[in-house]
Amino acid sequence: MNLYFNIDYQTVFGEELVLNIVTNNGKGECQTTQYRMNTIDGLRWNCCINKLPDACQNAVEYFYCVDIAGVTKRQEWTLHPHRLGLGALKAKAYHVYDQWNAIPEDAYQYTSAFTQCLKRRDIQALPASDYERTLRLVVRAPQLRSSQRLVLVGDDIALGAWSLGRALPMTEINDSEWAIDLNLSELKGEEIAVKFVAIDADKRVAPLWETGYNRELQLPLVGMNEACVYQLHQAFFELWDERFAGTLVPVFSLRTKRSFGVGDFGDLKAMIDFVAHTNQRVLQVLPINDSTTTHTWTDSYPYSCISIFALHPQYVDLNALPLLKSEDDRMAFEALRQELNALSQIDYERVNNAKTAYLKLLFEQEGKEMMKSSEFKKFFEEEAYWLVPYAQYCHLRDLYGTADFTQWPDHNTWDEAERKPLSTSTTKAYKEVAFHYFVQYLLYTQMRHAHEHARAKGVILKGDIPIGVNRHGCDVWTEPHYFNLNGQAGAPPDDFSVKGQNWGFPTYNWDEMLRDDCAWWVRRFQNMAKFFDAYRIDHVLGFFRIWEIPVSCVDGLLGQFSPSLGMSREEIEAYGLPFNEEAFTRPFISDWVLDRMFGENAAQVKATYLQPLHDDIWELRPEFDTQRKIEQAFEGKNEETDRWLRDGLYALVSDVLFVRDRKDPSKFHPRISVQHDFVYEALWDKDKAVFNRIYNDYYYRRNNQFWYHEAMKKLPKLVEATRMLVCAEDLGMVPDCVAWVMDELRILSLEVQSMPKDPRVRFGNLSAFPYRSVNTFSSHDMPTLRQWWDENWERTQEYYNTMLYKGGPAPHPLSGLLARDIVLRQLMSPSMLCILSIQDWLATDDALRLPDADAERINIPANPRHYWRYRMHLNIEDLMVNTPFCAAVRDMVQQSGR
Repeated sequence: MNLYFNIDYQTVFGEELVLNIVTNNGKGECQTTQYRMNTIDGLRWNCCINKLPDACQNAVEYFYCVDIAGVTKRQEWTLHPHRLGLGALKAKAYHVYDQWNAIPEDAYQYTSAFTQCLKRRDIQALPASDYERTLRLVVRAPQLRSSQRLVLVGDDIALGAWSLGRALPMTEINDSEWAIDLNLSELKGEEIAVKFVAIDADKRVAPLWETGYNRELQLPLVGMNEACVYQLHQAFFELWDERFAGTLVPVFSLRTKRSFGVGDFGDLKAMIDFVAHTNQRVLQVLPINDSTTTHTWTDSYPYSCISIFALHPQYVDLNALPLLKSEDDRMAFEALRQELNALSQIDYERVNNAKTAYLKLLFEQEGKEMMKSSEFKKFFEEEAYWLVPYAQYCHLRDLYGTADFTQWPDHNTWDEAERKPLSTSTTKAYKEVAFHYFVQYLLYTQMRHAHEHARAKGVILKGDIPIGVNRHGCDVWTEPHYFNLNGQAGAPPDDFSVKGQNWGFPTYNWDEMLRDDCAWWVRRFQNMAKFFDAYRIDHVLGFFRIWEIPVSCVDGLLGQFSPSLGMSREEIEAYGLPFNEEAFTRPFISDWVLDRMFGENAAQVKATYLQPLHDDIWELRPEFDTQRKIEQAFEGKNEETDRWLRDGLYALVSDVLFVRDRKDPSKFHPRISVQHDFVYEALWDKDKAVFNRIYNDYYYRRNNQFWYHEAMKKLPKLVEATRMLVCAEDLGMVPDCVAWVMDELRILSLEVQSMPKDPRVRFGNLSAFPYRSVNTFSSHDMPTLRQWWDENWERTQEYYNTMLYKGGPAPHPLSGLLARDIVLRQLMSPSMLCILSIQDWLATDDALRLPDADAERINIPANPRHYWRYRMHLNIEDLMVNTPFCAAVRDMVQQSGR
């Protein structure tokens, strides 16, 4: 069989087109075989293939790329490659005429969120035919609704002569891609005119013809037993963009009558039912990865995962497991379950200790047989690459009583030589870790069932990918070369935290990650696709640059963007600021500063923590010259005066005008938010003006192009790693280049009316939100709608008058009726997704919502030791049968056109 590939693509001197045929090696890994193409004019490119790879006997998947001297300059959208089916015809040769497929504006229509959840249709092979000469037409029509099918009609009698009654049905051969084989011998003349029409299964809906002029196609000259394949431009129809409503709730916050004191994967299925019952189409959750390092409540922080693959054992649904054979054990656990489930908040430690104890008993009872099953063996084979080191890590963590593997007496890094004994069921090593294999098997099985349940209900399950990992976690232990352990990831000061956020995560060694095309991230995203059809990239700014804080710091003020273009002293002086390196880069501590900060305690501070430098200038003693040393000195001192003194000393450490670059000591960065500190106050007014120009140029202009190219090295690989719908959290100090990249890659932005991206307005204009966006009023990091309403009365009053268009004073507290008005306005926005927290949905009903609004808060970002323990105060079963509330939600969704 000969395959002739043809494509028109205008190149310039030095560029050539390459055809890439994609095959699967049987292990879930894709490989490409490249074929150089030929041209005589730089526009029309072709190549002939007479021997295909063995894996391509029934179909060929391929894409084109532009190559310069062996380096790919650009390529087609690989998430939805060309596909040529070979099984339907007996042709000895195929002549294929393709269109270059760039990432389309409506790329979201091809994601699994749409094709598997919202518009699920069966993909079929083209019917077999024995035409001697065949013309195959292929077209993409992603706009079609789930009940619509595509037909072809044209001017030729064989094409129905423009009569829909004789139109030819097409076959969906790939997601949103339709094809039909025509018998060239039946077509008359040299040209045909055709159009595509969308036919609805419900005969009451009128057929919808594609927009634009008729398509005029020249009939090809094809020999006997040959086929010609035309890939045509996308078919467009007068169909409006669909919008969908959804709910945000952490899995741990779910509550049913069967819960064990915390939400689990069984409760997740119940919540999916509620979402579908109220005509919503999206359920968003927080990260579900294992975060266990200390077995205490501090592990409740879901964004500090110890494994990007392992799921948290607290989410196992004990109700879906075999019963314990001991009646005494069953009764004891049932009594404990009822006690824990009655609590208003999660008791993290008791819940996890109880579930672990239950799972160990079940492992003793059922584990041996369960791990002999074909299902477990398949799971182990698929997941062994991460599961084996994870299980060993958990065993050693518990054995040595700490997750800090640098403190272990041995096994300080993962040893690949241990994989074989840990994978052989007869060894001692295997038996020591088998419990962790067993637990992850249960979790993976249950979460996959929840995912399948969501798809069956037409609900998009949306996950969350944290930007960081725990520095003492399994990922760092296993592959330390991917991480920089001498820095901490965080965020610069913002509305959440005036001193910035220090998450404590190691920063990524992107140079190392890019060497293998971000394989670590690709594996992470592909693993997530087993459970979700959409995901939120937490802190997407981290792929442009991360706020890197020295390990010696507690807060985030002494951080710097990494990577970024630091400034030389010559550049700084070129602005007109004389650069005094010593004065600008070391803490500014003078007598007047100490008097202002510590008042009558200034003398005590000098005597205990400082030593004179010169004149009235002081410096911190060596034992107190970093925030970590100060933190250690005040450990265990919890009086208010101690905390006040400690925070004052922290502020002294960070009172510098410039931060030295961590990689190049000759470069400097203006210290973030330094305009609020004493070192800035001490400048002459003319120097303040110059510094502010330096500051604004550095933070808002200098790095834009640099960060754009940094992001484009990483994000395209990750966005195309799966077919999940990609959403991003792009709040905070957002450089202009973020919008460029997100638009180019068709990533949905996050829009929050109370945090507008336009600095000229106080509240965002809902009607101006882009379609490719997720709209919400409050996230898990923010106050709920009710809290926000009472947090700042002056701000609320302005919102009440200018956004809700209501006169008079704003009422406090927020009534259910007014909350419904606000929620409905959010739903009316143009955003594709409007996802509201369960607390904000419940705020619309005075009878249902929690009396204490402050008890609804999930997280307080300014507090690094926040206890994540919020639970719904209502059972999902009771919520499902609350007819007035469910009807109200459905009514709001319907009114908004979602």
